[in-house]
Amino acid sequence: MPVSRLVPSQEAADLLDLTRQLAREELAPRVVQAEAEEAFPRDVFRTLGRAGLLGLPYGEDVGGGGQPYEVYLQVLEEIAAVWASVGVGVSVHGLSCFGLATRGTAEQQQRWLPDMLGGELLGAYCLSEPHAGSDPAAMRARAVSDGDSYVLSGDKAWTTHGGQADFYKVMARTSDDRSRGISCFLVPADAAGLSADPAERKMGLTGSTTATMRFEDVRIDADRLLGAEGEGLPIALSGLDAGRLGIAAVATGLAQGALDDAVAYARERETFGVPIIEHQGLGFLLADMAAAVETSRAMYLAAARLRDAGQPYSQQASIAKLVATDNAMKVTTDAVQVFGGYGYTRDFPVERYMREAKVMQIFEGTNQIQRLVISRALAKGGTDRTTVAGGGFALAR
Repeated sequence: MPVSRLVPSQEAADLLDLTRQLAREELAPRVVQAEAEEAFPRDVFRTLGRAGLLGLPYGEDVGGGGQPYEVYLQVLEEIAAVWASVGVGVSVHGLSCFGLATRGTAEQQQRWLPDMLGGELLGAYCLSEPHAGSDPAAMRARAVSDGDSYVLSGDKAWTTHGGQADFYKVMARTSDDRSRGISCFLVPADAAGLSADPAERKMGLTGSTTATMRFEDVRIDADRLLGAEGEGLPIALSGLDAGRLGIAAVATGLAQGALDDAVAYARERETFGVPIIEHQGLGFLLADMAAAVETSRAMYLAAARLRDAGQPYSQQASIAKLVATDNAMKVTTDAVQVFGGYGYTRDFPVERYMREAKVMQIFEGTNQIQRLVISRALAKGGTDRTTVAGGGFALAR
């Protein structure tokens, strides 16, 4: 069902209309088969990029859309309502561009960002390691300066788009200082010594490839360092605040899709001579689902508007991610219940929605980590930029 939205401009409204059209015409006909076959839809990202939807929050001078974050997130939600794997991929790609857009030099930005934001180059983000998820400062991957190059060695786990991306935003240690010894690099996919393990076999989001990336003496030019040496962890953590809002929007879209399917089914399915939506017990369940979706949307938009206003929003990003992903898990579970036995079969998409929702409570920082971020901020009486990140299977990989 159409979502009532309050957007800041006619241009934003037009972008949302374009997104719905592309989702209906380009995504919806392919999602079931691609998820069943675990097929990565690389061409979809080119389509979205050429339509101007991948670079919305970035400046027009580097090929972006110059849109506020509240608009970008609503576009992301519309995509995820139809195909969650693609929604996650768009969020990851945006996060992989963040370091270059915020810490890159003008020359670096002009060289790489237009093709990234235009969808010609697909990105991935390498932060977590097998032993360093929620504690990124414990990473062991290293980058050693060697003349006009850096040589990278180590492994990066749970990389979304691993083996499919054209470039990797990589955090690697350049000194032994725990928090100030990490730097950020932009590594091309065709660099010698870079390889991907076979893709992980996941419960959900099977149309999104996730793999461990191996760096075996990968030599890159020194001009692929983003920012100064030692600035990698602040780059990573500031990017994660925005990335958590991306996942909140994706989770909201997923929940909205589940709600839409459940309501449509409840209007058509009859018991005791009336549509099941008219039975109070089930009608109230759907009402609670609708309230959860609206709450999630309100949370991520409130945080996005703080970001757009240049205000601190780290705590609000964690709240939005926590609320939206917990709600998505509940709403998708209840959608299966609405369908009854049919909901437990693969003949209907609600069982897939439920599988997809689970990981959203885990990646981009587990919801236990979000509670830690929020509680520390409360203890300090303000926003807390705590140095915890992933945990389990994180987008920020």
